[in-house]
Amino acid sequence: MEQTRVVIFDDNKSRRDSLQALISMYDDLVFAGMFENCVDVERNIRETKPDVVLMDIEMPVVNGLEGVLIIHQKFPNIAVIMQTVFEDDDKVFESLRFGACGYILKKTSPDKIIEAIRDAREGGAPMTPAIAQRVLNYFIRKQPIATNDYELTNREKEILGLLVEGKSYKMIASETNTSYHTVNAHIRKIYDKLHVHSVSEAVSKALKERLI
Repeated sequence: MEQTRVVIFDDNKSRRDSLQALISMYDDLVFAGMFENCVDVERNIRETKPDVVLMDIEMPVVNGLEGVLIIHQKFPNIAVIMQTVFEDDDKVFESLRFGACGYILKKTSPDKIIEAIRDAREGGAPMTPAIAQRVLNYFIRKQPIATNDYELTNREKEILGLLVEGKSYKMIASETNTSYHTVNAHIRKIYDKLHVHSVSEAVSKALKERLI
């Protein structure tokens, strides 16, 4: 069985301990480390070698926004899921631009946290419905209507829309009645047309320019 290595960045010790205990309950997940801030984030990541990072936005000294930016620049294949309590919408959306692949509320149920980790590992963009709606509302309110559709086909727009909803590649394959390989090929074409290199960048551009 392929295991997913998970690292936690959170300044709340009790939450770190709770997440460690939760992750350790599942055979397909490996708890790889936890840290109270992102002061040494590059070294922390090199030493723990995670596949997925659970990143708190608000932490002392070096916060999650700086952390996700460094991780995305240095380790672009690592999926970073932000944890938020919605104290500042702008920070949530900024972290998306910095390379986060998804967001979960801190009050998210344990089973949904595990689902988000697995989705992120598979290339999805996990978001709780409340966050997805806020992200959509934010970009509708802030951004102009798209003037360039990047010559996306109807199928590519459909798949891009499912990515925005936080669906994993496997879920998209099921909903579009196609194979995982076909979905992956479509997403690669979407990346090329949008001039992006990751799900988070594609979702950010789709929302920012209202492509779907």
